[in-house]
Formats: sequence, structure tokens, C-alpha cells
Amino acid sequence: MEKLTYLLADEKNVRRHLLPLTFTRPVALLRVGIVTLQEKWNRLLGEDAGFWVEDYLQGKFAAQPAKADKPAGKEGKCLMINASVIPDAALVQALATLRPDEILVPANPADGNILPWIAFYQDTSRLTTYESGLCQDGRISKSYDGKILQIGHLWDIFTLNGKQIEEDLSAIAACRLGADLQGEGITRMGNHPVYAEEGARADHCIIDTTEGPVYLGRNSRVLPGAYLKGPLALCECSLIKVGAKIYGGCTFGPHCKVAGEVESSVMIGYSNKAHDGFLGDAVLGEWCNLGAGTNCSNLKNDYSPVRVWSYAEEKFVKTGLQFCGLFMGDHAKSAIGTQFNTGTVVGVAANVFAAGFPKNFIPSFTWGKETYRVERAIDTARAVWARRNKDFTEREADILRNIYQQTVENRTRSQSEDA
Repeated sequence: MEKLTYLLADEKNVRRHLLPLTFTRPVALLRVGIVTLQEKWNRLLGEDAGFWVEDYLQGKFAAQPAKADKPAGKEGKCLMINASVIPDAALVQALATLRPDEILVPANPADGNILPWIAFYQDTSRLTTYESGLCQDGRISKSYDGKILQIGHLWDIFTLNGKQIEEDLSAIAACRLGADLQGEGITRMGNHPVYAEEGARADHCIIDTTEGPVYLGRNSRVLPGAYLKGPLALCECSLIKVGAKIYGGCTFGPHCKVAGEVESSVMIGYSNKAHDGFLGDAVLGEWCNLGAGTNCSNLKNDYSPVRVWSYAEEKFVKTGLQFCGLFMGDHAKSAIGTQFNTGTVVGVAANVFAAGFPKNFIPSFTWGKETYRVERAIDTARAVWARRNKDFTEREADILRNIYQQTVENRTRSQSEDA
């Protein structure tokens, strides 16, 4: 029997609602809880799922881990799964009963979800372009009436994060044993577990699990004087600095540095908030840096619901949330003392510095109010990667050049408003 290939597909409209984070990565590589959406699917499927992404990203991502067993142009099928869906055992079981001529759709989509389909089989002969791979012609709708969780908007990442930390921790604990937490002078509070991977260390800090568990990844470190409140995930090789105040619902992906006061926020990985300042109800991509004293408002003075910029609708949209802070694309940076307004969206490779509060939407490749030349941004990214012993390839550079071209109109509009 031919092995089935799974592809986690970026549905077009969902992907646009998740920009700027999805300019540089598949939807399935968004981190919510301890691990990415792809890692959640891999665990439940028992297979390594690949990606189906926009054409300009396919050189980097479509072959991870593999394209369909049969190359484009040959007969065969793969299962396309909406990458924005958070899987559970019941949904995976439903996928196993799906026929090649059917498309699985939600029977009762949750309010605000953007989920036109969940999964369908695709002929590998269609896997030539991003558009053709998403073609669903002639399929019979099959309703799925189970509960569905989806990352359909940027703010879903932090609103679902605390519960997903608990779900992921249950799965991790069930499949492998944790190591003993190394360190001295740790004050423990609460009855939820602390799970430490090999090499994790915490010294002279408070770990509070009264409201949720705490996960410390491989070779992570917590320095003296820090307060950690669960649910919390500190991933591989990440660092919480001296005196940090970390409240519930936070995930810091691999190789992050964190200081100051943080709550209900996700850093996907390789990003730094290494100084004092507040960050709340926020999501940062990779290779971001918040300068010393950067503060992020997550509550309006009149307590009204927060609106944020939507790339999909090209306007500010309602989140329905009272607390909503900062969304920052990869390679973006803020200067020392930056004060972010409530519900600010910062694009890829934007450099934020201004007197007072910057605008609530800052386009990609901006340098203050000017355009940040793409080749200069690439040189900076190459230098930053080298600091982490990673090779910034020409393929990475081409992705940034493509994003630069995609976002010209955003910059032009913003600069005309400032004139």
C-alpha cells in the first residue's frame, strides 16, 4: 500500500489574516503552546507532514520534510490539511474516514473563524503552483461536527496559548520523561507540575504553578530574582534574565532572551526582549529585538475593544478584545525607549523609532518614516544570523526581496499620510 503524504496547506485568506507573521513562514510553523502547529500534527498523525505554501516560499519550505511521494505530473494523491487548524485525536480520526472525492468542512464553525475547509485529497499532478494545489473542484462536502480550534487571526495565538501549553505538556510528559531541574534556591508555589528537559537550570527564583504548569526546555536558563507564573513555556536554549517578572500564558521559543515584565505573549524564536519594559498580549516573530525600555500598551485608556490592522481587509478591524498589544514580523526592531500603542502591527524588517508613540500600523522595510533598503536589511539579517552561528543563504535573501516587493504599496500609503 502506497504511503500517504500529508501537506499542511496555507489557505489563502487565512494566511493573509496572519500576516506579517506568515510573510516569512508557513502557517504551520506558528508556535502556540510549546510547539508549532506542524509539530502538533506530526505527533497525532504519526507522520512528518510537509507544507503547501505560496510559490516564493516553496524553495525553503515545501520540501520539509518531503514533497508528495509521486512528483508533480504523475498520478497519485496526498491529503491537504488546513494548516491553521489545531489538531486533536477526534479530528485525526475523522480524516482517516475521508474519501478521495470528499472535502471535510466544519458543520458549525466558531464565531469569527475563517475556515472554509479542513481537509481534502489532492492529485499530485496538481502540485505545480500554490494556486493549483489548493483547487477543490468537484468534491463532495462532508461535515465535521466536532469542536475545532483554529489560528485564524493574529490574536488567537496568545488567547489560546495558555491552554495549549497545558495540552502540549500532557503530550510531552506522556511520551518521554523529563530531567530533574538543576539549580539552587528555587521557591516553588502551586500544585501544577514543573517539567524540565535535560540541561535546564534555574537559580534563586520563584516558580508559581498555582494557575498552570511551567515547562523549561533543553538547556534553558532562569537567572536569580526572576518570578515565573504558569502556564509558561521556556523553550530550548532560551534565557530569562535577572529579576524578570513573567506572568501566565507566555511562550518563549528557542534561543530567546527575556527580561522585564511580560504576560500572555508568544515569541516564536530567536528574538530578544533583553531589557526592562512591559510586553503583554503580544506575538513576536523570529529575529526581533526590543530595545531597552521598550513598552507595549495592551489596554486602551477608555477600556474599549482594540482594533488592529488587517492585511487581508486592508483596514483596521475589531478584535473583540479588551487586552491586545503588539504583533511584530520577523527581523523587526525597536529603538530604546519605544512606546507602542495598543494593538500595533509591525511588519517584516521594520525599524521603529520615533518621538512619542509610533503609528498603530508600521509597514515592512521601514526605517523610521523612510524606506529601509532591502539589501541593507539583508546585510543586517546576515549579521544577526551569524551571531547565532546560522548561515543566512541567498534563498533567505530572495524571500526578503519578495516581501519587499509585496509591501511597496503599504509603505507608499504610509509615507503619503506622513507627508
